[in-house]
Amino acid sequence: MTTKGILGKKVGMTQVFTEAGELIPVTVIATEPNVVLQVKTIENDGYEAIQLGIDDKREVLSNKPAQGHAAKAKTAPKRFIREIRNVELGDYTVGDEVKADIFAAGDAVDVTGITKGHGYQGNIHKDGQSRGPMAHGSRYHRRPGSMGAIINRVFKGKKLPGRMGNHQRTMQNLQIVRADVENNVLLIKGNVPGANKSFVTVKTSVKSK
Repeated sequence: MTTKGILGKKVGMTQVFTEAGELIPVTVIATEPNVVLQVKTIENDGYEAIQLGIDDKREVLSNKPAQGHAAKAKTAPKRFIREIRNVELGDYTVGDEVKADIFAAGDAVDVTGITKGHGYQGNIHKDGQSRGPMAHGSRYHRRPGSMGAIINRVFKGKKLPGRMGNHQRTMQNLQIVRADVENNVLLIKGNVPGANKSFVTVKTSVKSK
């Protein structure tokens, strides 16, 4: 199965009504035209993929290799660059623009983004553990709990306080409600990972029914 993909920026959430009057919560993803920066082939690179870039950045913020790479596609250096595999290579040449119209309403997609970072958190917030009794006699309130049977080491996988969020996550099998080519936006049913203004990758779903 060939894959279609596009990069975008999460704008936020809103809601739309279907013709039947049903209200659907949607995430708005701005897909300002993606530029094909490179087409990778088995002969040259050992695998097939296209490299897409989005969001121009000033030349002063990019190094010479990045400027030269973008110049081959006759475009400015990009802030967000990702590869899409399993595509139909014949449909793409370097410098082409990929727009929202590659998807249509009803398509199933997977959306990958970086989740919101929450900093250093304890077990109750991070892992959903329960706290101990808050009464005065109890000396066990919000601790991580027993370290297990062995005194001088911690078992692998033990849930302990640490950084929460800021992970790459993929939401699978989301539905495209509308692909608006005029405004370059995709409306996707439900929520997608990441903060507003963060970059996401939208690809054809691997588990679509």
